[in-house]
Parts: sequence; structure tokens; C-alpha cells
Amino acid sequence: MKIPVCAIFDIGKTNKKIFFFNENYEIVFEKSMQFPETQDEDGDPCEDVDLLKSWVTSSFEEVSALDEYEIKALNFSTYGASFVHLNSAGEVITPLYNYLKPYSETLQKQFYDTYGGELRFAQQTASPVLGNLNSGMVLYRLKYEKPALFAQIHHSLHLPQFLHFLFTSKYFSDITSIGCHTNLWNFEKNQYHEWLEKEEILEKLAPINFQNESFVTSTYPSLRIGTGLHDSSSALIPYLETFNEPFVLISTGTWCISLNPFNHIPLTTEELQYDCLAYMQYTGKPVKASRLFAGNEHEQQTKRLAIHFQKPNDYFKTVKYQVESIEKLQHENLNTGESLRGARRPPMQESLFGQRDLSVFETYEEAYHQLILDIVSQQLLSTELVLHNAPVNKLFVDGGFGKNEIFMNLLAKAFPEMEVYAASVAQATSLGAALSIHQDWNTKALPQNLIELKHFVV
Repeated sequence: MKIPVCAIFDIGKTNKKIFFFNENYEIVFEKSMQFPETQDEDGDPCEDVDLLKSWVTSSFEEVSALDEYEIKALNFSTYGASFVHLNSAGEVITPLYNYLKPYSETLQKQFYDTYGGELRFAQQTASPVLGNLNSGMVLYRLKYEKPALFAQIHHSLHLPQFLHFLFTSKYFSDITSIGCHTNLWNFEKNQYHEWLEKEEILEKLAPINFQNESFVTSTYPSLRIGTGLHDSSSALIPYLETFNEPFVLISTGTWCISLNPFNHIPLTTEELQYDCLAYMQYTGKPVKASRLFAGNEHEQQTKRLAIHFQKPNDYFKTVKYQVESIEKLQHENLNTGESLRGARRPPMQESLFGQRDLSVFETYEEAYHQLILDIVSQQLLSTELVLHNAPVNKLFVDGGFGKNEIFMNLLAKAFPEMEVYAASVAQATSLGAALSIHQDWNTKALPQNLIELKHFVV
């Protein structure tokens, strides 16, 4: 008897994966691939969209032939801020531009001068000024820098919806992609921003699938196909399905993103200045978020520690949490006017540790404890931005820092009024994409053990 499964394509910047989830949301099959990047017409690196398209379609044909599984549903989760531009024949006509591609300062100034200034526009769209990372600005750039190419665009689809198009030939937009630092959505009016119509861009955007409806096609008559999700919003779904009471999730990696799905208060000027933004749940509700470049900072500073103390780059993995070291360091910090909660607000991209003289530390272990103290002092400030006026009593941490016992113990100390947990979810973005279409393919109730928790107590 074949195992009923939901297939998920999880497309990251580096790793491209396909998973099968059974009806208990256990991973029963997985396959991954990495592709070399190509270059756009300006010589900037970008995703090879033709290679991605070929791999997605051929991989699905391959896994569909596996005898032991019956694929009941298919959905997609991908990185955001990336449009695929199609002509009237459904052909890709531009590169899949990298969101880190430099943006013209002149064009950016023209845009914000026309539409109310950076601060006011950012408040309306919950989108800090991020250049090509504001995906709507890609369309604005094409209109003014490549008007002939812009005129050929029939539909611009965010990457998850482009993958849906490959299987259904249907054009859709999705609120989780539109509502994520795109400059497209007016959060104050809960509709597309007026600039899109004025610039004749709105007509190039596909209808929004507000109901998160999945579809069947003549090509796949027994398969429910979802329209896809932005990965950050998808990763939040397992938590929303598991916990009824309010919580904040700190998703850690290169960026540490604090997500509060229960804070719907519009972004303030201060929050925007400290890299706050809003994501959109697949249900259409906003999620206030703050970003901290803490994973990158940890990587850079541990390299510095390794050189100074003549240790391997990954030596930090051997360092155990030492209460005595923390107490000693905190006492010294208090004597110099610092404290965990009361420190002068540090830069949100670099910790205070980068300014410290490493020669004052007797050992690598002591210096590493100070690094984590400095990162947690930033994390406290960053997370408090999304807690303001929307208190919660549970704080979950997933990703790399969730496995760091020094970080987790210090975070619990920084938030003594909250229950602090390290959370582990196998392939959270893929799982969220499967859960989002649960009712369309799965007759079983949701399992209770989707998330593994470890409680950290002060």
C-alpha cells in the first residue's frame, strides 16, 4: 500500500530541496541539490532560473515515479524578494535578479522624493529602505532603466508563485511574499500601495490567492497544488498551529529575526530606524519583526578570537556555560557603567565586542562568554522592539543560537519574566508549507509533537 504524502519544494539561496511529509508530518523522503550561480546582464551574480526550472520539473517527474509513495499535494517555500518576469507566452524574459544587487542611488532618490519621502513611505509599507531587497523596486528599476524590456512583462511572479506556475500555468500572487519588505503593500490601508497604479505596475501583478486555496489541473488531476509561501512566514506556521497563547519566535541564523505574530501595532519611526519591519502571515495578519545581524557578527568575532588565542575557528563549540565567568564579567561591566539591560544602545549590526581589547581576557573561554554577553545585550534590545505594547510570556529560539547553551542561559536571564525555550523543528519552512494546505490533502488531525522544546530557567 502506498504512503500518502505531501511534496514540498524548499528553495533556499544555497540549497534546493524536495521533501515528502507523511500524514503525521514526518519526513519520509528528501533530496537536495546546489547550483552554481550565473550572472545577469550587468555581470552581477544571480540565480540560474533556467537551471532551477529544469531541476524542479525533472525532480518532480523522478519522485512521482517512486512506487512506495502517493503524492496527494504539492507546495512551495522559497527565499523572498525575488521576482520572475514572464512575457505573454509565459516565457522568462529577465534574469532572476539577486536582491543584493546594487541599486541606483539616483533612481532610489527619485522614487522616494516622488512618493512622500523615505520615512513616511517606510511607515506605510512596513519596509525599511533596502534597494533591490524591496522587490517592488526591481519593477521600478526596469521601467526606468530598461523600458523596452519592462513593456514586454506580462506577469511578474514572486519565486514561490513562479514554481506554482510551472505546474499549473496559473498566475497568482501570495500575501506572504507581497507583505515582506517589498514596498508593494500599504499596511495602513491593507491594500496595494497607490504608486503601483501610477507607475502602471499593478497590471503586471497576478491576482492574490487570499484564501490560500490549492488547485488541481488537467495535467495533475489527483494532485492539490498550493500557490507557495515566503520562507520566513512559512517557518512560523508550525508554531502558530501548535501554540494558542501569544509568543515571540527568534529565528536565528546569519540574521536573528524576532517575530511577534500578536503585535499588530503599526511601526514607529524608532522601530524603522532599528531595522524593524512587518511580515505577513498566510492568513493575511501582519507579524511585527526586528532583525539583528548577530549570526554574522558571531562568525566574524569567533574568527578574531581563534586568531588571537591560536585556536580552531570552531573552538567555540567546545566552550561550556560557566556561571562564574558570567558573574565576573558582569561585575566588571557594571563597574564600567554597563549592564545587560541598561547598556548604551549599541549599533544593531555590530556588537560592542568588536571594540574590546582581547588582551584583557585571560582565556578564550572568558572572551567567548563576553562575546555572547554582548550579542545577548543586542538581542534583548532587538526583541524588546517587537514586545513593546504587546507582551507575551513565551519566547522560542530556533536555529543555531538555540543550540548555544551560553546564549540560551543568558537570554533566559535577560527575560526573567518570560518562559524561554530552545525550539527544534525539522525543516520548519517545508513543514509550514505542508501545514498551510493540511485541509486539502490530509484527513488526520494535526499531531501534537511538531516542535521539540528545551526550557531554560534563570
